[in-house]
Amino acid sequence: MLTASLTHGAEVAQKTWDQFRGPAGSGVMESAQPPTVIESAHLAWKTPLPAGLSSPVIYGNQIFITGCDKSQLFTIALNRRDGRELWRRETPEAPLQRVHKANTHASPSALVDAKNVYVYFGSYGLVAYRHDGKELWKRPLEPSKSLYGASSSPIAYKELLLLVTDDDANLENSRLSRSRVMAFSRATGELVWETARPFLRSGWSTPAIWSHEDGDELVVLGHGRVVGYNPLTGEEKWFAKGFSRETIAIPVQGKGRVYISSAQLGGVSDAEIDPKPFWKSMLQFDENKDGKVGRDEITKDFTWPLRPELPLGHPGWGIPLPSDPARRRDRQQGIFGWADKNRDNLWTEEELSSHITNRPGKPILMAITPGGRGELGKDHIAWELNRSVPEIPSPLFYRDQIYMVRNGGTLAAVNPETGKLSYRGRLGGTGQYSASPIAANGHIYLLSDEGTLSVVKAGDKFEMAHRFQLPEPASVTPALDHETLYVRGTGHLWAYRRR
Repeated sequence: MLTASLTHGAEVAQKTWDQFRGPAGSGVMESAQPPTVIESAHLAWKTPLPAGLSSPVIYGNQIFITGCDKSQLFTIALNRRDGRELWRRETPEAPLQRVHKANTHASPSALVDAKNVYVYFGSYGLVAYRHDGKELWKRPLEPSKSLYGASSSPIAYKELLLLVTDDDANLENSRLSRSRVMAFSRATGELVWETARPFLRSGWSTPAIWSHEDGDELVVLGHGRVVGYNPLTGEEKWFAKGFSRETIAIPVQGKGRVYISSAQLGGVSDAEIDPKPFWKSMLQFDENKDGKVGRDEITKDFTWPLRPELPLGHPGWGIPLPSDPARRRDRQQGIFGWADKNRDNLWTEEELSSHITNRPGKPILMAITPGGRGELGKDHIAWELNRSVPEIPSPLFYRDQIYMVRNGGTLAAVNPETGKLSYRGRLGGTGQYSASPIAANGHIYLLSDEGTLSVVKAGDKFEMAHRFQLPEPASVTPALDHETLYVRGTGHLWAYRRR
């Protein structure tokens, strides 16, 4: 096992941005030196892209990225130096998986190695290409069912490709879930092992390989729990509970521990919920300005608030509603009754606040130590933190701090030894943060969905280095090479290069 750990470490040391969030999914490329003060003059090139939320991956002078256009699913290769499109391959036609308005059919990021690039589309399955675009193999997979659609990306371990497909659908004639984690041969696409996850439902987290003194483990965050597996065999080794029904972040590691995070259901970042932003957001429906929300003030966008920092009408602002007008009105009337405790057809701040603060579960950042078996207890859970935990962005372990960015533009730094907050600072960007932070050369790069790119100096004290507004919105985790920051916007891939 020690040899396995060293081999995996050597692969990471190559410093290739080869998967979602780069080497080992860490978000870190310490040797890279992209610009820290970014200006328009640093733009090396921009290239139009079809829709998609996958991050770029890089090998040599090629960038690989996926996209979608109506029913077509594409894998695209670009020249890293000038952004020229080198080739584009269409995935075999398949019925499109149902996805949320905030998602796309091209959200999982590709995986690349020295010979091939591997892509996963929730609607089709896996396809492998040579770097020149020649198809190597394809592996159709049954689409999983979920509220949002696929987003978990494939990762590599030795000669294997590892993929998680957690699922709300049941096995045939069963009440057990179709969820599973699988290992495929990267050379042939053949299934090497498969482990069922029958009690876990849909999830959106990309797994990670945790390399520690006792060997390597595949860590998979999912519905309500995180699980550790043997990456060579798929044997389950340990699990820990306490996480949300909806999990998104990739596990990260440092100082011999692995760190796992999930916000409270609905995107709540702090265990102690402040109801005032929720009420302030609901007052947008107070047409007669009496300081209450009446049943007769229900409009098309009325729903239960989940993320008040987002603009009204954003698909993530509140609980999703049916598109059919009659069903939508019925659903809205039912939602209104949740907080109208005295049945006077009015919502008051007190009624909504009581309901908002009485949510199940809690946000959590958990630190786990090696050596556990079965359900982990205090011997292997070093600490938990229940503040400043983001919903979509993954944590970043960098230079002996853990960084987390949440909606509204609040950056938190956490001491990895104690689990205590080092600071909370305001980035200046507003609205939602979907992209995970990345780091290089002593700086952290943070991107808001509105396209505000903030650069912060690493350390236990908050220090802004720079802020730059991209020309278009961008909600995808950026990528790095030795001198360039790549940002996928709503219509282009932007390359900002050190001069």
